[in-house]
Amino acid sequence: MIILAFLFWFSVLFIVYTYLGYPLLIALFARLFGSDAKYETYFPFVTLMIPAYNEESCIAAKLENSLLLDYPRDKLQIMVVADGSSDNTPGIVKSYQDRSVELSYIPDRNGKMAAITRAMDHARGEIVVFSDANNLYEKNTLRELVSPFSLSNVGATTGAKLIIEDGRDLSSAEGLYWKYESAIKKNETRLGSCVSSAGEILAVRKHLFVPPKEKIINDDHYIILRLLRQNHRVVYVPTARSFEYVSKTAKDEVVRRTRMNAGLYQTMWMSKKLLPGNPMILWQIFSHKYFRGLVPFAFLAAFVLNALILLAGRENPPSFLLLSAPYALIFFSLQLIFYAMAAVGNIAKFKGFLGKVFYLPTFLVNSNLAVLAGFYGFVMNKQPHLWKRVER
Repeated sequence: MIILAFLFWFSVLFIVYTYLGYPLLIALFARLFGSDAKYETYFPFVTLMIPAYNEESCIAAKLENSLLLDYPRDKLQIMVVADGSSDNTPGIVKSYQDRSVELSYIPDRNGKMAAITRAMDHARGEIVVFSDANNLYEKNTLRELVSPFSLSNVGATTGAKLIIEDGRDLSSAEGLYWKYESAIKKNETRLGSCVSSAGEILAVRKHLFVPPKEKIINDDHYIILRLLRQNHRVVYVPTARSFEYVSKTAKDEVVRRTRMNAGLYQTMWMSKKLLPGNPMILWQIFSHKYFRGLVPFAFLAAFVLNALILLAGRENPPSFLLLSAPYALIFFSLQLIFYAMAAVGNIAKFKGFLGKVFYLPTFLVNSNLAVLAGFYGFVMNKQPHLWKRVER
């Protein structure tokens, strides 16, 4: 009984630490020991690289946005990497060639990372900014994103990902998530380096880019870990802002998140080759990224252990810590209510106050189901490295 109670509380505290404890600790440490770096005005030659597989619906808008960026045109190369596209994406890009937009294209589709690696031979920038076809940058984004490279120990920068609110609950939920992520990365950076990035707004020193040998799913996370292993800093720049719409449907969002989580397990599996030796950075990687891949198992453990303690039904003096009566029943009932609220939240789309009440359990359960789906896809080798494009 004592062992079951200990494992139950360990599971609960693991969940609380991952979602709340780490963000609060990193915020506290940043306040006590962190500092805001000062960067000089810096204008290196930049390659804006836009991987675009079958993006004919949005590539023109992306190029118009890129051409309006406030960055010296004689120091900016705009390159679209459209390998494997079977629609009119290459044709649309070619129509911009007279405006100094370059196309990198071969008919074969070998995955995003393979396309990027091939295109890097044609990138002339000292800094390469990786973007997507479906996101739009604020006018000053490139200036803000490259400024930290004025410090020689900065290997990469990443900016803020903002979700365009379109009135759907899905966009509100995704928007809140990225605000939460932004706060964590901001505090990590104040302590020296953040440990994750948004792949659609990621800048890297070209000479530090090392293509992976494996078929990588999450290319941005791989790049970040490689740089951290080499003791380069990764800086989060909240003033460099990227905007995009969330997935068209909840089902599409599940597909996207499942793939991302399969990629997380892939990088966890490759940890021996990727993790740095810096204890502070290791703590951040495990707390910010790796532990999230273990949270669904902690949820399952807490539920099963609580049920076993309840079924054991031993007559002991009331003890909160040992979950003897009535506490085992109370906690099990709370868990049932939590999962019932998530189920209802997926069916009934409440507005206003009720919507906020049902939002958290629904979001947490759906997120962790996507993590489990990603784990299954990775273990069973059913998650290909090729992106399955989702509508936005």
